[in-house]
Amino acid sequence: MLFPTPTLTAADDHVLGELDRMRAALRHQVRSTPTKWTEGLRKYLTADAVAASNSIEGFRVATVDVEDLMAGERDVEVSEENREETLAYQRMMTYIQTLHDVEDFSYSKGLLNALHWMLQGHRHSPRKPAGQWRRGPVYVTDARDPSIAAYTGPDAKDVPGLMGELVGWLGTDDAAHPLVRAAMAHLHLVSIHPWADGNGRMSRSLQTLMIAREGVLAPEFCSIEAWLGRPGNTWEYYRELGRRGSEYLPDQDVSSWVRFNLTAYHQQAQTVRNRLDRSGRVWGMLSDFAEAQGSDERVISALHDVAMTGRVRRSRYEHAEGLSVQQAQRDLRDLVASEVLQPVGRTRARYYEAGPRFPEDALEAARTPMPLKDPYPK
Repeated sequence: MLFPTPTLTAADDHVLGELDRMRAALRHQVRSTPTKWTEGLRKYLTADAVAASNSIEGFRVATVDVEDLMAGERDVEVSEENREETLAYQRMMTYIQTLHDVEDFSYSKGLLNALHWMLQGHRHSPRKPAGQWRRGPVYVTDARDPSIAAYTGPDAKDVPGLMGELVGWLGTDDAAHPLVRAAMAHLHLVSIHPWADGNGRMSRSLQTLMIAREGVLAPEFCSIEAWLGRPGNTWEYYRELGRRGSEYLPDQDVSSWVRFNLTAYHQQAQTVRNRLDRSGRVWGMLSDFAEAQGSDERVISALHDVAMTGRVRRSRYEHAEGLSVQQAQRDLRDLVASEVLQPVGRTRARYYEAGPRFPEDALEAARTPMPLKDPYPK
């Protein structure tokens, strides 16, 4: 048995209406924005989702470091464990992103287990098999006291049947709004807890996949993982899951879970819209600066990375602009000589951050915080 999808309130319907309008507007905005801006934003959002979802599980890597790891940088100062977890999750998310427009796509137990192998294959062991249902009990410990089992998953012998029911539900249309269905899929999977490890990230990834399959926005703009990874939201996430009880009891009202997710969708959409707006303003300021300095237009992408994420590496600039190693090195050397950038570190680990003559207005625009609206005003 799965959790029944709750009947929405008038307030929920209002929020969903706002979400539909926001997402349609964002889709139009993305399509009308220069590719260089949106490509950078796509990479940032993917990295932010990976960093946030891993952080919920205790693997903490800054978004800018995740971006570097995703770009193939080897000299990033992170532990080997965090590097492996980041790259594994990134590979799985990259595959999920490619599934958004596959014509003969279908959900199956095999697909879910394959995704789990991508995520956990590097940790495969007889005790914690990757890509296979768990063979014994599983517990979620209390965040405040690991000796307390905050949640105990259903018996292992029941997992194949429950996952069969979930896959069947995924393949049908119950007429619920796609965002509500995605939230329910997250709850179903995390509650069944079918694997020995990686259940939280798999559940959040399934939610992302379902929203991406809807086709309104590119997959990179769909995930709420970055929102869930903010410290205060993570505690609310744990608390909301905790309201379901300490064992699998699907015959209950989960309206508060749906409302929690609608809030997450709404505020993440606001965040993406704000970052896209801010990115455009910063690009315009840097374009004016480069023109006034007599610099080649291509250096704007390097300066934009510095303003928006705090730093740029030579390899990322090289790939973004399709340059040779020598061209990228020469451009960055010139920016250092003019004190627009300053180098940090040596040889392969070197990156560049804002120097004394970096345009302050661009930095201020990039760092100006944006307010978030609560879609359910008190």
